[in-house]
Amino acid sequence: MEIRPLVHYGLHFGLPLVIALLFYKKQWLKSYIIMLLAFAIDLDHLLAHPVFDPNRCSINFHPLHTYYAIAVYIILLIPKVTRLIALGLVAHIIADTADCWLI
Repeated sequence: MEIRPLVHYGLHFGLPLVIALLFYKKQWLKSYIIMLLAFAIDLDHLLAHPVFDPNRCSINFHPLHTYYAIAVYIILLIPKVTRLIALGLVAHIIADTADCWLI
């Protein structure tokens, strides 16, 4: 079995879960679901041709995966009201970055 999908999807689902369990114990499920909503940034893949290319790095290719967008996600970590979704976005970017390193 190839390690790349295990790392990629393990981080996509596992990292938000770990964050939720460590920092949002009382509302871990709600927090986890909110962080998983960050998967919505993958809708920008629909703008690419082909939509899916297993050998393409998402970072700085898709509009919502650019360095500018990542800077916004990091800034969104500061206000408490946007922190959970920002944590999900940053975790998503970490998973995609790991995927790029494994290509």
